[in-house]
Amino acid sequence: MQAAYIESTGPAEHIIYGELPTPTPQPTEVLVKMGAVSVNPVDTYIRNGANYWPLPQPFIIGCDLAGVVEAIGADVKRYNVGDRVWCTNQGLMGRQGTFAEYAAVDESWLYPTPEGVSDETAAACALVGVTAHIGLVREAQLQAGETIFVRGGAGGVGSMVVQMAKALGAKVITAAGSEEKTARCLELGADAVVNYKTGNVAEAVQNFAPGGVNVLWETLREPDFDEIVAHMAQRGRIILMAGRDARPEFPVGPFYVKECSLRGFVMFKASAEEMRVSGEAINRWLSEGKLQAQIGCVMPLSEAAAAHRLQEQNTLERAGTLGGKIVLRP
Repeated sequence: MQAAYIESTGPAEHIIYGELPTPTPQPTEVLVKMGAVSVNPVDTYIRNGANYWPLPQPFIIGCDLAGVVEAIGADVKRYNVGDRVWCTNQGLMGRQGTFAEYAAVDESWLYPTPEGVSDETAAACALVGVTAHIGLVREAQLQAGETIFVRGGAGGVGSMVVQMAKALGAKVITAAGSEEKTARCLELGADAVVNYKTGNVAEAVQNFAPGGVNVLWETLREPDFDEIVAHMAQRGRIILMAGRDARPEFPVGPFYVKECSLRGFVMFKASAEEMRVSGEAINRWLSEGKLQAQIGCVMPLSEAAAAHRLQEQNTLERAGTLGGKIVLRP
């Protein structure tokens, strides 16, 4: 099979596109023929050497996949040959990745692709959708009628948070960096949007929620907690999903006087059972038309190295040239 893989960690130029053996599914594994995969920032971090577990050698990059079941292991119970499926959380915790024509995935990490949903959509919603659902439901326990501020509502995770928060009955304000992106946030269901390059975010949040927001979803790698806590209502919940190396100052006094809580979480540490709850919710909302993929561009799998460079330009260099997920096809 053709695959995008590395033999050593390093820059995107280390990605090789070439022939590797097609995997044989183990008893509880499903062999999936790839229809589409998507790129996530964590894929680039792992490729570049930010690893806390041994990588298979050679290591196929990528976390997400959508495709068709080609074969099943002897003990597989949930799926049959010909079923359409999607998955995430591969290429992590020592598991092999997904950027190949075929991937062997334990059935516990797979979810059925709803009828009428394309492989591109399923792959683009995978990791970002599960991340958003875990953060909103397990961590923030967002309730109908509450208010939430999402920074970066046009991004991969941010666009999922906006849509899921609306599906859960919340009132949503978000921020984006261009007129095109602010318009997209409104299309996704946000109640209010502020252009953080030309507008006043603090003023916009104050006008939207005079008593503060109940939940704030922070996407910045270097959070400003003085600004964050100023936005919060009494007993507000702050959700962090980035900033591994950040060491910002923290306003302890204002934080505890408001009785706030701060939750950080790492999506790939969730159990298969926890992630299945998210997968089922994502499928339900996709079927109901309440969840749309935010796809920035579609490229061939053979251009995986170029896709990683584009992702890094936008994640690390903040180029602003990507409005959504990068999806690759064979």
